[in-house]
Amino acid sequence: MKQIQKLMVLTFLLTVYVAFSFAAVKKEYLWPKGKMPDSQQHQIAALKSVASQKDFNADKNRLPYLEWYDAPAKGKRTGACMILIRGGAYEYLASEAAEKQWRKRLTEEGIQCVGLIYRTPRPKGLPIYKTAWEDGQRAVRMVRSEAKKRGYDPEKIGVIGMSAGSHMGLLLATSSETRAYASLDKIDDTPCHINWAILNAPAYVTTDGRTGTKATRQGYGTDVSLDTIFHFDRHTCPISLHHGGLDPYSPNGSTLVYRQLRRMKVPTELHLYPDVAHRALGLERGIEFIKQMGFLGSLDKEVPLMSRYDNDEARGNYKKEAIWPKGKMPDRQDKQCVPYLEWHFPKVLKTKAIQIAYSGGAYNNNNPDGFEVAPLRRFLNEKGMTVVTIKYRTPRPSAESGLSKHTTAWQDLQRAIRIVRNEAKSLGLDPNRIGISGCSAGGHLTLMGVTSSKHQSYLPIDSIDKVPCNVQWGLATYPAYVLSDGSDGHDSEGGNEDRDVINPEFSFDVKTAPTLFLHGDADGYAAMGSVKCWERMRAMGIQSELHTFALRKHCFQKQAAPGTGSYGYLDRIWDFLTEKKFNR
Repeated sequence: MKQIQKLMVLTFLLTVYVAFSFAAVKKEYLWPKGKMPDSQQHQIAALKSVASQKDFNADKNRLPYLEWYDAPAKGKRTGACMILIRGGAYEYLASEAAEKQWRKRLTEEGIQCVGLIYRTPRPKGLPIYKTAWEDGQRAVRMVRSEAKKRGYDPEKIGVIGMSAGSHMGLLLATSSETRAYASLDKIDDTPCHINWAILNAPAYVTTDGRTGTKATRQGYGTDVSLDTIFHFDRHTCPISLHHGGLDPYSPNGSTLVYRQLRRMKVPTELHLYPDVAHRALGLERGIEFIKQMGFLGSLDKEVPLMSRYDNDEARGNYKKEAIWPKGKMPDRQDKQCVPYLEWHFPKVLKTKAIQIAYSGGAYNNNNPDGFEVAPLRRFLNEKGMTVVTIKYRTPRPSAESGLSKHTTAWQDLQRAIRIVRNEAKSLGLDPNRIGISGCSAGGHLTLMGVTSSKHQSYLPIDSIDKVPCNVQWGLATYPAYVLSDGSDGHDSEGGNEDRDVINPEFSFDVKTAPTLFLHGDADGYAAMGSVKCWERMRAMGIQSELHTFALRKHCFQKQAAPGTGSYGYLDRIWDFLTEKKFNR
């Protein structure tokens, strides 16, 4: 009996030992003994939490290394691997929760994770990033050389980083043809390019922060540009950039990187968050990006948006009304439709906020019941929000009228906002919590409403026109005709050059409201229109939000694959309203 008990105990201990062994992190040093380039005595390779312990021995922690984490479950493996790069200003390695979150979430998605423990603090007499970049290039080579043994594809290797770690990630993503160190052995014959990167709050990207400081001029100025250490060579890979609008390591660094990648036609995503300082953001957006790019396997079949929001079950009361009193419509055109608005009240009211919504259609037509409007109003009704839809005047005014393509639609929008504000209080709603939303030409119209409410589009006709027509927020979905190279059609240069400027009809007056921009990266009505408007608003002190979607064209949401950013775009709208507290 005792022998059986002993055997059971031994079996238990062996099981625990084996389980622990498999769960343990495997450490693999980067450099052959005595051959580490630019070795400096003050540098260590250890997390800040480890280095701060009383019994820390620096001499035992000089060598940078990889930490190999447990492989994903066999049934979930995608053949992808990601290198996790912590931040710390190149002065230390942050012991941040973000890295643990990355590892857990990416492993769940079937991605092999490996952590990089590189040398800090900054080297003396060298660029601040030099030894870390050496460690980074060597790490990529080692990860690629071990692909077959560890069961992933050597051409499905990505990085995810934060702050200085994202600065290194950007070097790895754009400059792999530039050797950071002289070749040492056979491993250095292995290419060190990566296949994608997710970069959170990359630091030191603009020239006003290149020496390792916060951006001294917030990334603005005629003498501020993208640092030339990023070479953007032929192996430059797709990148998902994530940055907070209040980050002192300027988000303009990310917009400049995005612009350069677009010039090179490298599929890219840009995710900019309002009222956020320096931290990691939007991990789920990064996962959507690598799914959209196909790095995790084939996408599921695309689903029509209208099939997902195909009924008005969440709608309660409804009413329709004219926008203009009879005989008082300004600049009347015989060929144009009669404008109106419709109130869609939720069955259960959970917020006093009001969303006004309308479609695009090149200012030649518009449909308040199509895929650009109906799913949004049904989604918001489900959330307990009142939605007002508009049928504005189209087609465009005649050439003989001398009016711009958007003038009569802008008149209809200003009048509709005044009507909604005028009636809101009597309906139990808040007249000072009104937002507008439009797609394509409707996105252009939204920017008119958001940026130019102090400019009247028609002469007052009654007491309603004494009511202000400014709004508290805008939702601009793939806005068209924003830039000078696409004033009346596709942006011929992609909006990527400095000469491609925001069109003059957008006043950006003192009532300009925070805006959520959603745009396909491959849209012919260039995503740079949204980016440049976001930059202008930030320069005014207005915190807006922006998301672009890799490989996606105009009308990115009409049909989309589950798990991608295009599929979940309505959630980005609700997140924006929640974060900005518009839907309280």
